[in-house]
Amino acid sequence: MTRANVVRALLALAVLATSLFFALSKPARLGLDLRGGTQMVLETRDSPTVKAGRESTDRAKEVLQRRVDALGVAESSLTRSGDRRIIVELPDVQDPTQAAQVVGRTAQLTAHPVRTNDGKPKQGEQVLPDESGQPVLIGPAALTGDGIGSADATYDQQNMAGWLVTIKFRGGGGAAWEKVTAKAACGAGDDRRVAIVLDGKVISSPAVTQDVACGIGITGGSTQITGDFTPTEAKELAALVQGGSLPVPVEIIEQRVVGPTLGDAAIKASAQAAIIGVLLTGLFIIAVYRLVGLLATVALACYALISYAALVAIGATLTLPGLAGFVLAIGMAIDANVLAFERAREEYAAAPRRGVRGALATGFDKAWSAIADSNITTLLAAGLLFFLASGPVRGFGVTLSIGVLGSMISAMLLSRVLTESVVARRAVSRRPGLTGLGSIGRVRRVLEKRRPDVMRRRRLWLGISALAVVLAVTGIFVRGLNFGVEFTGGRLVEYSTSRPVNIDSARAALADAGFPRAVVQTSGTDDISVRTEKLTNEQEKSIRDALAEEGGQVTKQRDELIGPSLGEELRTKALIALAVALLAQLAYLAIRFRWTFGASAVTAMFHDVIVVTGVFAWLGKPIDGVFLAALLTVIGYSVNDSVVVFDRVRELWGARPKAPFAEVANLGAVQTVPRTVNTGMGALFILAALALLGGDSLTDFAIALLIGIVVGTYSSVFVATPLAVVFERRAKAPPPRPKTGSRPAARQPGDSGAVV
Repeated sequence: MTRANVVRALLALAVLATSLFFALSKPARLGLDLRGGTQMVLETRDSPTVKAGRESTDRAKEVLQRRVDALGVAESSLTRSGDRRIIVELPDVQDPTQAAQVVGRTAQLTAHPVRTNDGKPKQGEQVLPDESGQPVLIGPAALTGDGIGSADATYDQQNMAGWLVTIKFRGGGGAAWEKVTAKAACGAGDDRRVAIVLDGKVISSPAVTQDVACGIGITGGSTQITGDFTPTEAKELAALVQGGSLPVPVEIIEQRVVGPTLGDAAIKASAQAAIIGVLLTGLFIIAVYRLVGLLATVALACYALISYAALVAIGATLTLPGLAGFVLAIGMAIDANVLAFERAREEYAAAPRRGVRGALATGFDKAWSAIADSNITTLLAAGLLFFLASGPVRGFGVTLSIGVLGSMISAMLLSRVLTESVVARRAVSRRPGLTGLGSIGRVRRVLEKRRPDVMRRRRLWLGISALAVVLAVTGIFVRGLNFGVEFTGGRLVEYSTSRPVNIDSARAALADAGFPRAVVQTSGTDDISVRTEKLTNEQEKSIRDALAEEGGQVTKQRDELIGPSLGEELRTKALIALAVALLAQLAYLAIRFRWTFGASAVTAMFHDVIVVTGVFAWLGKPIDGVFLAALLTVIGYSVNDSVVVFDRVRELWGARPKAPFAEVANLGAVQTVPRTVNTGMGALFILAALALLGGDSLTDFAIALLIGIVVGTYSSVFVATPLAVVFERRAKAPPPRPKTGSRPAARQPGDSGAVV
């Protein structure tokens, strides 16, 4: 074993040991869409005295954190996003009404002396209804929330008088309270009361008890607020009082509620899809590449371990789209192995005397360029998702990035160590047919026998592609795009019912309840989704009650609220993400290849995006954040395929600079077909399993990627390559120089030139 192989083996063991440690020692951090709970995005607004900005938003976040802590929500999370937004995550909280009331209120708490109402309020006085609804005259504030230190809701065990809130003062709060109660103790009737006002509403106006002496007041640095409180009301009041006043008002611009059963179902479905997809992919790779295919499947299982360990090691949150990305990356991870094995087959066919071990080592070395380029393009798309997307879709960008990096480690390190160590054994090296590298493969043999000249009919292929684009654009304009709530704003609520509900009956029930314009659709077997432009929490409860009359017990599975301004912003971000993706891929390809290759690949990518979008328009499927994640993945996959083809074309052209470019391009496209087919099959197995088992959200995601992979595979050969031939006729740059030390690797029958 060479020194390089020893280093690789030790590094592989270190990677596996580290991955196993993190996988066993740290649990995965599940997002709310998998765990269940409420997520809200709050946006701070300018107040008459304070301008909303980074500093005031940070102060507001601190106040909100104290409120959430007082509620006792385990593992809650509050983070500032940008200068004016706060993301609040409340695991296991299924009631958005409760969360919104506690978190979103400004909580301006004040204490006022109550005066006898003679119908003539003086300056600084105002009349407000008290907790029983009776008008009460209150004077100027004697105490503000700044003087309150803490608040706690307890049950009055001594007097058995119900729930009360104990308030402890800080700073000058105790002295101010003592002063106002000392004056009230000298009065009679309403003059003996002190009103506690929260956000302009009297929540309690107790009278000072008779045991408080006139002119002395309540001392001791604390007091108690009593009233007809329920346990929930007492805890909420304590949370608001202890949290204090928000420095600036906040507005809920996004709200997501996911039931725990929906997350459990998604995890189980994704796990089943992963297992089935990996098994089918492994069986397919073993059938094609035999022994090295079996070893690559073992490395693929290790890849899943490495990716999961990386996910938990960096503390990334696993979301529903992220889970789909994790499963998808397993299918895409086989690509690097396929590239290396196909090159190894060519090397062995060109020089059998070197043996399969030498051919395999050379195959891994020569495949590195295409592997690196194709993975970088996918990383560009994943990075755009992370920086430009939001919410769960952002998690998809993280898991996809981890998956791409993990696949490179799996193929170029683990798979290489396994295959080279096994192939080096004499019993195996003497049987090249057993290894799977002793022949160029059935697909390649058929292509070499028939020698198709694809580029000769390039006008036909480009015409077919243009027709597909026209049909897609027609669907976009005729049927329109069914933008989800995420891009339009509004509210989407998904319910499950104990008994099936006819969709027409559900629409009629909602119309009778006062929602004739609500979009009611079936979602799953017994699920019903309701989408409206504006819907308050009280109105949502009315819809739930109306559905209960038709479907029995109603369970809310998902609840998404997006403000119109945020929806417009997300839609703009989606368009920016697509535009930046196109420009970034074009820039990278222009640097790594020729501008003709870059322009061809980006045009083919644009073709794929239009076709996938058009199909979704014709099918009426939702265009939302999950679709955006799928579309950017299609972009990465499309460029990935084109890069592999152009990498081969560049290599062939460097070895045959005087040959007609159309002939070289045709040869490069034909030679990469086995890789394209074998890699595509691995991803298709995974996506087919996701489409069948993944539920509504993952099904649409899988369908978009299925369409994208099929169209992307087609476009790399029948769009990108013919366009490169057309562009090269107008280019003046000379052919690329051959790589130093390159030599023939295989030869196409009847072809006089070397195929490197």
